[in-house]
Amino acid sequence: MVGMSYAAVPLYRLYCQATGMGGTTGAGHGSEQIESMEPVRDRVIRVTFNADVHSSIQWNFKPQQSEIYVVPGETALAFYKAKNPTDKPIVGISTYNVIPFEAGQYFNKIQCFCFEEQWLNPQEEVDMPVFFYIDPEFVEDPKMAKVDLITLSYTFFEAKEGQKLPLPGYQ
Repeated sequence: MVGMSYAAVPLYRLYCQATGMGGTTGAGHGSEQIESMEPVRDRVIRVTFNADVHSSIQWNFKPQQSEIYVVPGETALAFYKAKNPTDKPIVGISTYNVIPFEAGQYFNKIQCFCFEEQWLNPQEEVDMPVFFYIDPEFVEDPKMAKVDLITLSYTFFEAKEGQKLPLPGYQ
């Protein structure tokens, strides 16, 4: 069962990236485009943060802020904190989603810890930054007209060192 949970992480990422489903965020734009974005000051959005851990990992994981207010076209920085309270090193890997799902296409992460293995030694605690922005095109989408709250949610799973993930349909 743990193997299936671990395998679900990259499969979920591939599925969401291919389909844009599941509240998958955008990968961000080039630095020139980010620098030239015009913030839409008359549209304030509350971004809340959620953190979960799968039963396979014995970490403490939480956002360092419960919410921040942003405007489309302006970058923002948030932090999560992870701690390994055990007496052994643990490698974790996270997935994320954005709620409402339709807002995910406008939520662009510039820097993030998701989908990359995070090694924490016994009793180690780290801050994990998420640098992001909401695309200014958000305000042009009629489906986003009543959206004033977006939730960014992460779930950490334990990654087993040396474990090879089977490809679906292949042995």
